[in-house]
Amino acid sequence: MPFTQARDGVALAYQRGGVPGGEPLLLLQGQANDHHWWDGVRQDFEHLHRTITFDYRGTGASGKPDEPYSTRGFARDVIDLLDHLGVERAHVYGTSMGGRVAQWLAAEHPERVRCLILGCTSPGGTRGIERDNAVRRSLAQPDREAARRALLELMYTPAWLDTHPGPYRTTGDPDMPAFARRRHLAASAEHDAWDVLPRVTAPTLIVHGTDDVFNPAANAPLLAERITGARLELVPGARHAYFEEFRHLAGPLVLDFLTECGLSENGLGEREREHGLGASRSGTA
Repeated sequence: MPFTQARDGVALAYQRGGVPGGEPLLLLQGQANDHHWWDGVRQDFEHLHRTITFDYRGTGASGKPDEPYSTRGFARDVIDLLDHLGVERAHVYGTSMGGRVAQWLAAEHPERVRCLILGCTSPGGTRGIERDNAVRRSLAQPDREAARRALLELMYTPAWLDTHPGPYRTTGDPDMPAFARRRHLAASAEHDAWDVLPRVTAPTLIVHGTDDVFNPAANAPLLAERITGARLELVPGARHAYFEEFRHLAGPLVLDFLTECGLSENGLGEREREHGLGASRSGTA
C-alpha cells in the first residue's frame, strides 16, 4: 500500500483504482472508517473515473497520533494527498463524516474541487439537525452485540440485513485504537461549516435517504439551501448507507451528475440539458 506524509509528518495510506486516464474521483468515507467503506460500490465508478481513497489518520494503515482531530484537519490531509499525487482538481464524493470533510475542501480550496457530492451528511453546529436521544441510547447500550445490531439497523433496512449477512464495511474500522475512535467521534461532533458553505462554488449534488435517522434527512435541505445552486436528491426508503443498499439508484445518480457537471464545464451542458441529461429527480431516485 502506498503512503505519503501529511504536512505534520503523519503517514497517510492511500489507494488508487479505476481508469488511469479517467477524471479523478476522491471518495471520502464516514467517521472511524477506513477506505473499505467504499468496497461495495467503488467499482460502480471505476469504468469512467480514476478513484482515490485514503485512510484517515487514526484508521487503517495511516498513522494514529493521539491528538485532537477535526474535519477541517482531515481536509488538510486530503490537500496534502492530492499534492503528492499531482492532482490539481478532483471530483469529490463524501458521505457521512466524509461529507463534512468535503464541505471544508470545497469551501476553503475551491480550485481543487471540480464537482461535489455530499451524501448523508450535515452542516453541523447549532444549525445542523442532530439525531434524537433514542438513537443515542440505542448505540450506547452496554450490551455490545445489541449496540452493534442497533447500528446496523440505522445503516440498512431490515430487508437488506435479512438477505446480506455481512461482512459489513460501514460500521467502523475494527482495528482502531480506542483513543482514535474517540478522536473521530469528537471531530465529527464538533464539525460546523455553516458559515463557509456559501463559499462553495463547485456544482453540488446532495443525496440523502429519506429514512435516515442516524444523520437525519432534514439536514439535506439545509445544505441545499446554504450552497448556491445545489441539487437535492432523496432516495426513498433508504437509511444511512443508501449508497450501498440502494447502489442501483445512487450509483447512476452520481455518475449522471458527474457527466453533466463535466459537460457543463466544457461548455456543453446546455445542449445536453436540452436532450434531458441529468434532469432533476428529487424525491424519486
